[in-house]
Amino acid sequence: MDEAEPQSARAIRGFVAPQTLLNEVQNTAPWLPQAEPSPADDILDLARGPLGFLAILAGCRREGAARQAIAGDRTLDYFGLCLACHHATVATFVPTDVDTKIRGLLWRLIKDPALLDAMIELTEAFCSWDVASVSRRTVCVPHLGLFAGHHGERLSVLVAALGRAIHLGRADLAERMRDQIAAELMRESQGLTALLDGRDELDVLRMAAVMTHNAGDIDQSISFWPQSPAHAAAAGEIRRLAHENVRPWNGSFALAARIYRVTLAPEGHRNYPLRPIRSLRQSYDFLIETAPFLDDWGERMARDPRLEDSDRSEILEALIVGCRKIQGQRGYQRAAAGMVQGLGNRVEAVVSGMPARARSEFKDAGLRKAMAVPRVSFESSMKSMLRKVLRD
Repeated sequence: MDEAEPQSARAIRGFVAPQTLLNEVQNTAPWLPQAEPSPADDILDLARGPLGFLAILAGCRREGAARQAIAGDRTLDYFGLCLACHHATVATFVPTDVDTKIRGLLWRLIKDPALLDAMIELTEAFCSWDVASVSRRTVCVPHLGLFAGHHGERLSVLVAALGRAIHLGRADLAERMRDQIAAELMRESQGLTALLDGRDELDVLRMAAVMTHNAGDIDQSISFWPQSPAHAAAAGEIRRLAHENVRPWNGSFALAARIYRVTLAPEGHRNYPLRPIRSLRQSYDFLIETAPFLDDWGERMARDPRLEDSDRSEILEALIVGCRKIQGQRGYQRAAAGMVQGLGNRVEAVVSGMPARARSEFKDAGLRKAMAVPRVSFESSMKSMLRKVLRD
């Protein structure tokens, strides 16, 4: 290796190649709009605005090998590319696997306290990117905005920034990160309270899933922190919020976790049965929604003209396999019920396109009984479970 090669270049070479990341984004989200060419060359300029992630992806693609060389040689550029890929794909069927890089490993490469400013500026741009264009697993609360697992991804990177700022003695940046983390946690706490006050019971359940996921993302990020008294003090009000740390944020995260454990915990899987189905990757409209409330999603898969019946057979087969493999989940049952509803008299044609084992499992009495439950009855049962949790 050339001794004159920058240290950041040598370090970054141990990570996934930039072109590989771009290929993975194209593979799982080919429907992403292509940003207009930008004259900007600086990663921070590209990142600004709600569609900054698209500008970064377009910049890397447009400049080809030259841009890839830059992204491969500089921690900041590579960090920006990872953020863009993660934001674009984390709610798709095949997310890019960069979690550990943006939550810890890339931050450890920053040794000079002066270099933290740009990393944190890029993190703040990441926190402003549009969520609704890349996820259907969202909850909207009037006056408070949109809530999604993406906000947990943001929190995890803010927490990583906080940990590194403490480590490098940047008290100014540490305070800035604390304020932003606290603002988001308070917003989520207020969101849950507003939904409970408004008796939006299904959205309460969706919000509980979001908050429990987001608290887990914080814990994952803190796991990269050094074990020092300063770090332990900083973690006091943000770690283990879905577990024993029940006092901060009015106990909202503890309540969300309690709701989630009783009602939705079996739905917190990663949709592995659906990942191989390439036809599901062709449109934003096909992104899966918050389980178990998947009747609409299943009906849309049954009726969308962009899907062939052979695609529907593959999707229904995957749902049936998921019902068997993922114990306790109900989302795939509801998605299958939605498909049956949407297919009408074409059900048998789609079922006949499945392998023999899937056809046999489709006829299973337990599965058919679960699928036969009307949507309104199913959702009423979920609301009843929520009310019981809130009474206990």
